[in-house]
Amino acid sequence: MSGTAGDVIRVAKAEVGYHEGYSGGHWNNQQKYSGQVPGLEWSNYQAWCATFAAWCFQEAGMPKGSYPVTASCALGVSWWKQQNRWSEYPAVGAQVFFGPGGGSHTGLVYAYDATYIYTVEGNTNSSGSAEGDGVYLKKRARRDTYVYGYGYPAYPGGIVTADPTWKNPTTPVIEEDPMAGITKQDIFDAVWKTDAVPAPTDTPDRKTNPTWMAQSWLTDIGGRVRAIQVAEAAQSAAIAKLASLVGSGVDTAAVVTAVQDAIKDAVVKVNVDITGNQGA
Repeated sequence: MSGTAGDVIRVAKAEVGYHEGYSGGHWNNQQKYSGQVPGLEWSNYQAWCATFAAWCFQEAGMPKGSYPVTASCALGVSWWKQQNRWSEYPAVGAQVFFGPGGGSHTGLVYAYDATYIYTVEGNTNSSGSAEGDGVYLKKRARRDTYVYGYGYPAYPGGIVTADPTWKNPTTPVIEEDPMAGITKQDIFDAVWKTDAVPAPTDTPDRKTNPTWMAQSWLTDIGGRVRAIQVAEAAQSAAIAKLASLVGSGVDTAAVVTAVQDAIKDAVVKVNVDITGNQGA
């Protein structure tokens, strides 16, 4: 993944339905994300909404240092503000913060409209609690006082935002080379190993080998061309020999030319018995 907003959203949504540990009759905040984010291993069994957001940024391929690696929502807010990447308006792929000073809870915005933001949130539940049991999709009112603000990642090409004052970079986005990583062997395999077509109807093994790869077809065509060349050479020799047996007073060259013109569009088998007996 290349660290785009789409990558972050895909990673986050793939986790929907994940639940933390359960013991002693209650959820216990034990989850997989803390142990997979370098520097946050200690935060297992703690509130993990901010850890989940950091994990999503990491797994989406965002460069280190381009997002806050913290288990604290308050520190996350402070980080985004220090980077001058903070807004009161939603954006696709933004990290949203909730509660007084943004310190209560956090999630990732995957869409918004004039009335709502649509989020993926860790450590919440069906009622939207800031201390829940898993990863959920949520729909929250944009202008609810519980919504504090948004941190904007520096995505390639900018960010889709409702903020009328936000200035995206004007540098054109360099599209990833679609052929990057494709080797000569990959191309060879695609052309010579997977491009199978029906075998010729006159091949003796057609029932057991009904399709041929391109290399087999070229081999067969080459063999057929060589056979035709041999047949043509033998045919010409036979015609010349036949003309020589016609007798004196006959224009041998004219006979050869006439016969060759007559059969130029067909390959025929000509057997000549030079002992004088008729051939067929």
